[in-house]
Amino acid sequence: MYKRNIFLSIAALLAVGLTLTSCLDEENPYTVGLGVTPPTSFTATLNGASEKPTSTTSTATGAFVGKLNETTRVLSYTVTYTGLTPTMGHLHRIDTTRTDGTGGIDIPFPSLTSPIIASTTALTPLQIYRMKNNQYYANLHTTQYPAGEIRGDLRR
Repeated sequence: MYKRNIFLSIAALLAVGLTLTSCLDEENPYTVGLGVTPPTSFTATLNGASEKPTSTTSTATGAFVGKLNETTRVLSYTVTYTGLTPTMGHLHRIDTTRTDGTGGIDIPFPSLTSPIIASTTALTPLQIYRMKNNQYYANLHTTQYPAGEIRGDLRR
């Protein structure tokens, strides 16, 4: 009876180990089922029609692609654009107390040359909450449109 219990215990441990091992994804360093949170992806399409409070007639376009590592709280992102020469670029946080969908600069881009490839310092839990709840947008400003030429709201 004792040997049978030991055998069943070992068999159960092996079964659990094999199950967890089968959850590993060699293409992805994150694992499913082991308490590791995969990154949260964000995208945005930037254009003049999305500018607020007033859209622009700009034909410039752009894109934002980012991944938020919630363990390190770092957002790594790439911004690409064509058809403009930006004077400023950044992520704004939408001020939910306003009705025009705008807000202050929260994360400046370290470069203005496309592609802009960067990572933030560790974001605060409040910044992460707001980002995951659609309260950020990417914005590129130009001499012709100092308030912003193209904009795109970040979405998961």
